[in-house]
Amino acid sequence: MTTLEGLKAPDFSLKNEKGTTVSLKDFAGKKYVVLYFYPKDSTPGCTTEACDFRDAHQSFEELNAVIIGVSPDDESMHTKFIEKHGLPFSLLIDDNHGVSEAYGVWKLKKNFGKEYMGIERSTFLIDPTGTVVKEWRKVKVDGHVEDALNTLKELTKK
Repeated sequence: MTTLEGLKAPDFSLKNEKGTTVSLKDFAGKKYVVLYFYPKDSTPGCTTEACDFRDAHQSFEELNAVIIGVSPDDESMHTKFIEKHGLPFSLLIDDNHGVSEAYGVWKLKKNFGKEYMGIERSTFLIDPTGTVVKEWRKVKVDGHVEDALNTLKELTKK
């Protein structure tokens, strides 16, 4: 997939862990959106990434940004994951992977010789106009949240 940077972010409306519909347009003209896609709740890499975002949550909020996680997991799995790790942000349910496909992160993956479709860990920074100003694909968890925060700091200086 080609980059989404500089383009309008694909709109979405998905239910969160509370059954509330969250849409990209809810934040239009108001906030930056840090939209991160991850494969599965309660797996080691996904837990580390979520906890890193949790630990930096206040810093993102101070820069007028909201963090939203997206995976195919259901409401109860998201709720358990949020409660267990004290996550202060919503996790959206992309069970038919339509939003993941729109962002180009639903990919053929290989693990232990098996091939399957799943989410490639990716993050998109969307500005208040709805434009993707930065994307990270094939994210390596270590240092990623810090990189995203530093990018947002640079953007909000201007």
